[in-house]
Amino acid sequence: MCTSVLWLMCLSLLLSTSLSCFQCFVDLPDSARLCWGHILTQHNVRNVDACFRKLDRIFNNNERVIEAGRVGKGYDKQLKELLDFEILPIVEEFDKKENKDTVYEQRLQTAADNFIAAASKLPRVSGCFPPCGFQSAGAVYNCVTCQYDSCEFPLDCPVKGIQVMENSRSQVRCDVPFRLPNDIEVIWRFAEELKTQQVDQFKEVTAGRDKLYSIPSTSLHHQGTYQCEIYSGQRSIVRLYYYLTVTPQVVVGHTELQEIFDMSLLPGGRLVPASDGSLHSPLLLPSTLLLTACLTSVLLLLFLSLG
Repeated sequence: MCTSVLWLMCLSLLLSTSLSCFQCFVDLPDSARLCWGHILTQHNVRNVDACFRKLDRIFNNNERVIEAGRVGKGYDKQLKELLDFEILPIVEEFDKKENKDTVYEQRLQTAADNFIAAASKLPRVSGCFPPCGFQSAGAVYNCVTCQYDSCEFPLDCPVKGIQVMENSRSQVRCDVPFRLPNDIEVIWRFAEELKTQQVDQFKEVTAGRDKLYSIPSTSLHHQGTYQCEIYSGQRSIVRLYYYLTVTPQVVVGHTELQEIFDMSLLPGGRLVPASDGSLHSPLLLPSTLLLTACLTSVLLLLFLSLG
């Protein structure tokens, strides 16, 4: 009967505080056995509540313990083995025996320090890479919740802009900074002439494992938003968006033509200062070089206009 009451007291004390590595890995019966003989030196009385408050201070609210427990995926089993190695011998030694609170303090603090030192050597992960994507490999163990924390980012990444010239080669890569599973499928979709992230606006263009989408000769109808969605099994991991802006070749030609024409005016057409300080253009016939440049520019403009 006493043992049942003690377990109920232990359970209520454990639930009244936040979880920790101690409560994640040490079973409740072992905790009850550990605190059974806790004696308050000042009053020389057995007090289980004080023992659990001591555990709360040394383990539960100890940021060093919590930080040491932030291990990578799959290493929570090693955390339990490390903590059992430190706590269970004390449980066996203290079971049904009375010990002063000073002895508890020393033994539990040493156990916590040893756990921190050993757990800190377990593999860590690089963590989460913002701003998007389901990143299971970046999850770390959380001793406060006794679970792995996932990277809580949205599935959709922000739209990135890409500018290309007409008739040039375009390439879009579906790259992410975090590690991907081995069984991925990549689906490329396209929304012509739209800058959007609305899924229903896209049409599928290709599917497979290729994270590179290439356009050998970009034309105006290639302008729009490209969506790359990566799957693992039936689960979507991330969706990336690229807005492709295509500059028409005729615009580029006109710009280059204007630059050539402006440069052709510099040798013979530059304004020169007069004796009174005002500017005037000298009354000289155009040079042969100037005439040739102008004629070339006109012919180039005519050629571009005709296609």
